[in-house]
Amino acid sequence: MSVRRTGAGSRLLGIGAAALLLVTGCGPGDGGAAPGSSSVPEQIRRIVLINPNSSATATDSMVELARAQANGAAEIVGVTNEGAPALLTTPQDMEAAARGVVERGVAAAGDPGVAAIVVSAFSDPGMAELDAAVSVPVFGIGTEAFRAASAGGRAFGIATVTSDPALVESFREKAVSLGLEHLYRGVRVTPGDATELVKNPDALDAALSEAVRRSVADDGAKAVIMGGGPLSPSALRLQPRFDVPLVVAVNAAVASAVKAMG
Repeated sequence: MSVRRTGAGSRLLGIGAAALLLVTGCGPGDGGAAPGSSSVPEQIRRIVLINPNSSATATDSMVELARAQANGAAEIVGVTNEGAPALLTTPQDMEAAARGVVERGVAAAGDPGVAAIVVSAFSDPGMAELDAAVSVPVFGIGTEAFRAASAGGRAFGIATVTSDPALVESFREKAVSLGLEHLYRGVRVTPGDATELVKNPDALDAALSEAVRRSVADDGAKAVIMGGGPLSPSALRLQPRFDVPLVVAVNAAVASAVKAMG
């Protein structure tokens, strides 16, 4: 199986995958009242995770990840961006999705129980605009994955499934904007049609495994980001095969959101 490479110094080919989390998890608070205290139950804090694409299946596959990562520290509420493409693979897809992300995020932030919002597409569509429009903290899975992968000065690469040059160039630009360009080792892209590949977990795992192997062996990555929300379950399945960390972008963003909640 061939794996195309894009690096910081070469023409980049890659993805703009997406997806998010959804549904409810368990929140803290026992709802009881100590003697002499108010009988009003403690309000459960919520993290709203917005799926910028329209795939409910992709959203559902990441709900379990979000709930497990939050580990009871917050209730997880998911929102799917109906009307957007089912897989975000071009800059045009991201622009179209961003409008819905901002609208849904502003609506969610109007709930006083919402403590943080996660935008769960690797290119973080609408994140900056939403962050400027609401008072609660907003986290993008792409940005948080870069920060997690580079922790301690680690060199890192990205394994992903689609090959739009402009989108993957935006990954390099993100590394630059975060001050991480010197650690960025580029992107390894799986062959074939991304839309079909994500429908077959076995084929997806095989293709991503090869992409990770090349990122580590040929590019010198010490951590590899799975570049897209829909790839998160595959990262967990593949982790036992590799000594280097496979960074799950959804988990990285939820961890940051929980930390921000205090």
